[in-house]
Amino acid sequence: MSVQSTKQAKLVLDAPAKVNLTLHITGQREDGYHLLDSLVVFGGASDRLVFEPSGHLHLSVVGPFAEGLRQEPDNLIVRAARLLAKELKLPAQAALTLEKRLPISSGIGGGSSDAAAALLGLLRLWERTIKDDKLRAIALSLGADVPMCLEGSCLRAEGIGDEMQPGPRMPRDLGLVLINPRVPISTPSIFKRLKRKDNSPMGPVPSAFLSAKALADWLSDQRNDLEMSAMEQAPIIETVLQALNDDGDCLFARMSGSGATCFGLFASVKHAEYAARRLSFTHPNWWVSHGGVQ
Repeated sequence: MSVQSTKQAKLVLDAPAKVNLTLHITGQREDGYHLLDSLVVFGGASDRLVFEPSGHLHLSVVGPFAEGLRQEPDNLIVRAARLLAKELKLPAQAALTLEKRLPISSGIGGGSSDAAAALLGLLRLWERTIKDDKLRAIALSLGADVPMCLEGSCLRAEGIGDEMQPGPRMPRDLGLVLINPRVPISTPSIFKRLKRKDNSPMGPVPSAFLSAKALADWLSDQRNDLEMSAMEQAPIIETVLQALNDDGDCLFARMSGSGATCFGLFASVKHAEYAARRLSFTHPNWWVSHGGVQ
C-alpha cells in the first residue's frame, strides 16, 4: 500500500490490484467458505483514496469505474471506517474520496484493497495505533481477501485467505499486464460452477525467483482452479488469454482470482508497457493496464 503524497490535512494512498498468480481450491468448510492455496502479488494498477478531516463520515466516488459504486448504500470503505472507529472508540469522521480505477467484480480484489487502504489511511488520519491482531480481525470481518491486502506484498495465502506467510522474492523489474474485457463476474456463481473443490495444493514454492522466465516456468506447473468455470460463464476470457499468449514478449498468462481479469508476465516493466500499448490498440474496448509488482 503506497503513500503517494501527504499534506498537513490530506493523505493519499494507492490501493493496488491483488493478482492471484496461482489459485488452488483445496476444500470447503461447513460454513461455505472455500479453502485455498494461492501465491499473490500486488501491482499493475490501483485505485486511489484521499483522506481529509471532517466533522462527519462521507465517501465520494470518482473515476472511470465510479458509476457501479455510487448507488451502494453500504460501501466496504464506509463499513471499514465504522468498524475501525468503533474499535478505537472514536466518532467515524472523515471525508474520503475513492478514485475507482480498477474494474468492479473483476478478480483483482479492488474492493478488498480499498477497504485495507481505508483502514491504514484512517489510522494515520486519526493519529491512532492498533494491535496487529485486532486490525487483522477487523479486516477479516470485512472479507476474506482484506487481510492479505493489508500486507500489500507478495505472499502465500492458505485457509480462507487468512493464513499468510511471506512469498518468494520476485524477479527484479518484473513486468505485469492486466486485461479485463469489461465483463463483470460473480464470484459466488463461479464457485457454484466448480466441479471439484478438493484439489491439490501448490507444489514447493522457491524462496526466490531469479528471473521472470524462472517464475513463468514454475507457474506453468500450478493452476487457477476457477479458470474453466469462469470461461464457461464468460468465454471471452479465453480470447483475452490468447491475446496475451500471442504477444511475443509475454512469458506467461493466466486468469486472476475468479476473473475476468487476466494477467501476463513480462521480463521487465518496459516490455509490459509496450505490450499494453499493442494490446490496447488491437482491443480498444478492453481495459488494459501495466506496471511493476510490489
